[in-house]
Parts: sequence; C-alpha cells; structure tokens
Amino acid sequence: MQATTIQLVGAALFAVALIHTFSTTVFQRLAHRYHRHEGLLHLLGEVEVVFGFWALVLVLFFFATDGKEAAIAYVDSRNFTEPLFVFAIMVVAGSRPILQLSMLMVQGLARLLPVPRSLAVYFLALSFLPLLGSFITEPAAMTLAAMMLRDRIFATGIPERVKYATLGVLFVNVSIGGTLTPFAAPPVLMVAAKWNWDMAFMLTHFGWRAALAVLVNALAVTMLFRREILAHARPGETDARRIVPVAAMVICTLFLAGVVGFAHHPAVFMGLLLFFIGYSAAYKRHHDPLILREALLVAFFLAGLVVLGGQQQWWLQPVLTSMSPDAVYYGATLLTAITDNAALTYLGSLVEGLSDEFKLSLVAGAVTGGGLTVIANAPNPAGFSILRGGFRDGAINAGWLLLAALGPTLVAVAAFRML
Repeated sequence: MQATTIQLVGAALFAVALIHTFSTTVFQRLAHRYHRHEGLLHLLGEVEVVFGFWALVLVLFFFATDGKEAAIAYVDSRNFTEPLFVFAIMVVAGSRPILQLSMLMVQGLARLLPVPRSLAVYFLALSFLPLLGSFITEPAAMTLAAMMLRDRIFATGIPERVKYATLGVLFVNVSIGGTLTPFAAPPVLMVAAKWNWDMAFMLTHFGWRAALAVLVNALAVTMLFRREILAHARPGETDARRIVPVAAMVICTLFLAGVVGFAHHPAVFMGLLLFFIGYSAAYKRHHDPLILREALLVAFFLAGLVVLGGQQQWWLQPVLTSMSPDAVYYGATLLTAITDNAALTYLGSLVEGLSDEFKLSLVAGAVTGGGLTVIANAPNPAGFSILRGGFRDGAINAGWLLLAALGPTLVAVAAFRML
C-alpha cells in the first residue's frame, strides 16, 4: 500500500510519541532545572498528556496541508466511545461506595484463605479483581484494583522493586483477566460480534487459560515478596466512621451496571455519569472527591491514541496479514507493546478470509502483550494515573515497567501456547 504524506507524518509522530512515553522522567528533571518553562516541561512530563499532545500536532499538520475541512473530517471520523467510556467507568468505579463494596468482597474471600489478612488482600487484588473485570469491564477492574493497592501497598514504605513487580502483574492480569467474556476486554470486544465469539467460546478457548495464568502470576508475586508485604502492607480494614450504608452501595452499583450495560452508547452512559455526579454531590457524606482529574487525563491519553492510531493502518495491517498463525501470536504480543491491542484486533477484523487459528492467535497475542507498556491496553493508563504517586518522584519508569511485566507475560504465553 502506497503511504500518503499524512500517513507518513502520522507514523513518524506515533514513533515520537512512543519515545516520549519512555522519556517523561527526562522532562520532569528538566522542569526542576529550568524554572522559567517549568509549567510546560511538567506538562510534557505527564505520560497521560503525551499522545494527546502529539495528536494535536498531527491535526495542526492536517490543517496546514489539507485544509480545515479535511482536518475536521478526519477528527469526526474517529470513534471516541472508548475514551469516553473509560472516563465514565473510572469515575463511578472509583467512588467510595463501590470501593467499600469491593473491599467487603475481598475481605470476605480473604477470610477463607489460610494466610495473614494483608497477604490475602494483596493476592486477591491481583487475581480476583482482574478476573472480575470479565464482568464489570477491564477499566473498572483496573480502577478498583489500583485504588485498593494504592491505599494498602503503594502508600506505605514498601520497596520500589515490589511496587514495579506489583504493577507489572496488575497490568498483565487485567489484560488477560477480561477474556472470560466477549464484552469486557477491548481487543476481544472489537472482534467478538463479527467472528461470533460468545461466552462459551471465550471460556473454552481463552477463559480457563487466562484464569490459570492470573492465579499463577498473583501467587508468584505474593510469595516472592511476602516478607515485604507483611512488613509494610495495611490489612485493609475500613474506618467505621466512613462506612457508607448499603443503600448507597446498591445505588452506585446500579449506576455502574448502567454504564457497563450501555458501554456502546456514549450518549446514554455519559448521561448516567452526569446523574451519578449529581447524586454524589447530593450525598457528600457518602462520597470522597470523585477522581475526575485522573479520569480526564486517561481519557485524553486514549483520545490521542485514537487520533494517532488512525494513521497506522497502512503499515500495521500488511505486517499482520503477512504472518502465519504461529508468528502472528508473537508478532501481536510484541506489536501490542507499541500500539493499543484493541487497534491490532480491529485491523484483523477488517481482513476477510482469516482462518480460525489465525484469529485465535491474533487475539491471544494482543491480550498477552497488554501489560508490557502503558499504551498496550486501554485500562493501563487508569492504573498508571492512580498508582504513580506511590513511586519515587511521582513517576513510573517505562523501562522498569517493561522488565517487571516480562515474567507475568511469559506465564501468559505459556498458558495460551502450551496448554
């Protein structure tokens, strides 16, 4: 396929944005050195801003070369449902009633495990909640798990190596943990309807393998760092003065169910979000401040990825279709690290005549690599935004994240390719 000037520029800007995500700590250091431009440098040091910033550069280039009409037409052609959905689900799932309900569920399961409470809560946050994402969607599971870990692990004096190991397992487990159903994981959602993948298909071809890998990853990191967790982790008990009534939990759960149920209809779920914000304002005693800033940053990140990603089909699709079913699994795993995994599977859905083996390998590879970088899976920016404050200097090193996710990713590879 002959690439146009816009496509070439889009690919170049995508590569620059990718490098930028690995270099945000450099901008943070520069901000401390050059106080005159501290604001701009701090802005460029925010990972959630990176793709939105370079998407703006692409749109401005569109304006300069093709004119206003072409630029607007391109932006209008992009589908921003996913960024809007992640924004809405983060705000609702991150509310105090939903968090307390989740904590009650986790504590109930923790009592059944023959280990200390703090260790059980840590294990369940990395296993039960990612698997729960198959029913409440991956962004909601990421939000719940990240906020639970933030308060009980990342806000303590636990070593940085434990934090990175935890983050790597969380990202990988959420990516594969949403594959028990056909509607929760973005890369599965992109193809399930067209390829007629129902609940039974997902459970038999993906679900049980994913569940096994999730449990192995969570158990491995829990046992490996059990001493550090026992020494630093908070047990997860809720302050009795802040416990919300059951009615508030039920109402917020209904809002959450509504947002999930209408995930494909932004006018509906955004309307529900506005009602939810009004409800939380009316009953402030049952709510902490909503995580609107964090959710907006994540939505901005994903929207930028949608705009820049729209110019990558010309090289991504030929790369994918030139591979054998075996090669496409590993190729998709690697490509996912530098592109959104839902974009990969969406491109695959556009190709007619693919074998069933090729389809399975493409999706399995896309979800396997979903924890390697912050851009690999749509829920990752949510966890990144919530947890980064617990790291040194409030920044997460992309290279250390990649290394931390390699082990859990290899476990997922073994589960999908050897079982």
